[in-house]
Amino acid sequence: MKILNNNILGIICLLFFSTCIRARVYVQVINQLEDGQRLNVHCQSRDDDLGYHVLDFGSATTWSFTANFWGTTLFYCDVQWDDSNWYHFDVYDADRDYRRCRSMCRWIISRDGSLYGYNEESGFWEWFPFIAFS
Repeated sequence: MKILNNNILGIICLLFFSTCIRARVYVQVINQLEDGQRLNVHCQSRDDDLGYHVLDFGSATTWSFTANFWGTTLFYCDVQWDDSNWYHFDVYDADRDYRRCRSMCRWIISRDGSLYGYNEESGFWEWFPFIAFS
């Protein structure tokens, strides 16, 4: 009985501390398109719609959140510039980004319209694919 009580107490403590030590994650989507093109951005999660933003060259949209306990947090953005299609990408996927961007998820839409995400663990910018839609 004593072992069972200690196990239950241990589980309760583990759950308490794991929810208390979750750090905030900051997200930044930066417009680096060429020729001063404006970038239309719409970001959201299942629970939060962050609205539409129009970013001038060199500007960014930024927000923060705390990942959920279950490790299923997902934020995604749709972006568009000039007369291009809209493009979709996952800006934070807990499975993919738990280590890659522990405290800051930085994304750049580059001069040629490519998507790059910064990997905090490796210290390198990585290319990511867009999903195009109309």
